[in-house]
Amino acid sequence: MEEFHKVRRLPPYVFEQVNRLKASARSRGADIIDLGMGNPDLPTPKAIVDKLCEVVRDPRTHRYSSSRGIPGLRRAQANYYARRFGVKLDPDTQVVATLGSKEGFANMAQAITAPGDVVLCPNPTYPIHAFGFIMSGGVIRSLQVEPNDGFIPALERGIRHSIPKPLALILNYPSNPTALVASLDFYKDVVAFAKKNDIIILSDLAYSEIYFDCPPPPSVLEVPGAIDITVEFTSMSKTFSMPGWRMGFAVGNERLIAALTRVKSYLDYGAFTPIQVAATAALNGDGSDIAEVREVYHKRRDVMVDSFGRAGWNVPAPPASMFAWAPIPEPFKRLGSLEFSKLLIEKADVAVAPGIGFGEYGDDFVRIALVENEHRIRQAARNIKRFLSSAEGPADNVVSLAARR
Repeated sequence: MEEFHKVRRLPPYVFEQVNRLKASARSRGADIIDLGMGNPDLPTPKAIVDKLCEVVRDPRTHRYSSSRGIPGLRRAQANYYARRFGVKLDPDTQVVATLGSKEGFANMAQAITAPGDVVLCPNPTYPIHAFGFIMSGGVIRSLQVEPNDGFIPALERGIRHSIPKPLALILNYPSNPTALVASLDFYKDVVAFAKKNDIIILSDLAYSEIYFDCPPPPSVLEVPGAIDITVEFTSMSKTFSMPGWRMGFAVGNERLIAALTRVKSYLDYGAFTPIQVAATAALNGDGSDIAEVREVYHKRRDVMVDSFGRAGWNVPAPPASMFAWAPIPEPFKRLGSLEFSKLLIEKADVAVAPGIGFGEYGDDFVRIALVENEHRIRQAARNIKRFLSSAEGPADNVVSLAARR
């Protein structure tokens, strides 16, 4: 039977191949150290859980909730932006709660995309940034760029070679998967370019609070006038270790927020009210929970960079996010990221995310998530050291090793 049109537009989900291999290894009794999916292992702070338990006992909170978010939650997010970024938002018209930033991106694409619309998207990037628009009938023009002096020239080429003119530009800094961070000066240049060319900016700021060797990452909305063309998405998943709660936000331009709100009103009734109340309490907290989460990832990052380096795999230290973007060791580059990731599971009992899953320009890398404790990260390094030692030799022998799997 022929696949449906939208399904045909989606490539095979490469992460699923790794997941199947991981599940198979575990079924044989292998102790897989999973550094693949960015699924936080830290517990949600006790005060947030306590607030959820308190509110959930009230049967009135079990009814349908508000798709756009309860008023107190939207006010809390507006207050967070005022404290953290110095950005003033109207909680009634410029803030909407989403079921995580992923859902927000996908529904924004549904709201603003006409068939054939072109969207400029850095590559590699988090898959929903591209495929939310592809599923909505849009066309992605991939840009192999970093947030530096080459970004604006790449945008100029993207516009010059796109018909019709691009509708929107995706930004994601700190980046998933590359961990790259953007400066406020960078955002000023991008906003000026986007306004000149009448392009919408959609910014994913999910990792704004996970940073180590850099100043606190800025919001593009800090740029004067950016709110005229911009919506920014944030998530509580990593900041407060609440991934399963599915709580995020879109904030920014009133017209774009209204479009997203209208689409969402047809699709969902919002998160469970007790979750929204607990999320409100988290946002109104003193910030100590955020600082504790950041410190845990900082320590894990340092342990990973040190132990993997001593194992023979030099991984650049990410300045932010909960990921390292690691070049595939030289003898294995010919394999590509998917085959190398499979090999790590089979030979080292370590799972990572293949870079090809984030775009064609990511195939020389794998993403390593800091979602295991320091002891497990050191164990992963020992496993990798044994694997690399056993695989030493000419590159052709390494490729043969993979072929014999």
